[in-house]
Amino acid sequence: MSQDKVLNLYSARHYQTDEVMYDTFTKTTGIKINRIDADDAGILARLRAEGSASPADVVLLVDAARLTAADAQGLFQPIQSAKLQAAIPAKLRAAATPQGTTWYGFSTRARVIVYDPKRVRAEDVATYEQLSDPKLKGLLCTRSGSHPYQLSLFSTVVERLGDAKGEAWLKGLVDNMARAPKGGDTDQIKAVASGECGVAITNTYYAARLLKSDKAEDKAVMDKVRVVFPNQGTSGTHVNISGGAVAKHAKNRDNAILFMEYLASPFAQNYFANGNNEYPAVTGVKVDNAALTAIGSNGFKAETVPLNVVAKNMTKVQQMLDRVGYK
Repeated sequence: MSQDKVLNLYSARHYQTDEVMYDTFTKTTGIKINRIDADDAGILARLRAEGSASPADVVLLVDAARLTAADAQGLFQPIQSAKLQAAIPAKLRAAATPQGTTWYGFSTRARVIVYDPKRVRAEDVATYEQLSDPKLKGLLCTRSGSHPYQLSLFSTVVERLGDAKGEAWLKGLVDNMARAPKGGDTDQIKAVASGECGVAITNTYYAARLLKSDKAEDKAVMDKVRVVFPNQGTSGTHVNISGGAVAKHAKNRDNAILFMEYLASPFAQNYFANGNNEYPAVTGVKVDNAALTAIGSNGFKAETVPLNVVAKNMTKVQQMLDRVGYK
């Protein structure tokens, strides 16, 4: 039956290197992948609209907050996989239930600090907590506080500091803004390079992309800034994920689980991570990425707060952001 050799994939990942990964899966298993590409929000809206008629078997999203939100909306189903449980660290997957686990991280990225060495000293931006120090007043640039990348970071800091200190920290960030939050992470890096800001927050792969760019102006941006992996002497640098889940109404469930297990294989991990200048989620898999090495990422200490714990704080943190005026 042809149905047995099909996998319907809804993916928020749009990287050419993923094509090799998908083609190899098909050649190895004989299972054809039908892919629909959209951003995270588009995929989740589509899943909700399709309901039980959805053809989706596997869903790939690019943020723990979005995976958790989709899970809370009942869009995923738990699966039992000894291979995935052994390969993916507990802090990079949903909490296990008697029925199984709903989502798994397959690559990671670090949320780092970028600064202008002519205006800011490295020792003054060594931790996330220091970003609220009054000595950085008028120097900080960020994207919207409500963006999932920000919410994931903020929720982690609040988990560590507690609610009162966490909210005070967020207020300190607002007080230190060079301008109202706007743009994406690349815009923040460029704003530091141009002198509009002295310090900013970004995911590692945005810095790596600029380093690998063929454009001289992108390389010039990275020449003007420095990258810090925060909290190396304490709690470790915040790490987020790109991950996947089996869709609630998957018609090809066995194929979906097989594909998820394939994404945790050393071969797929290389392509999955390198496609977006990320790090493998599976312990022991090494990726040779010169741009990531250049920004100083080899062997950095990552935080240990599980992402499924972080996700529980997000509604509370959004309310804090509203109270302190973080747009």
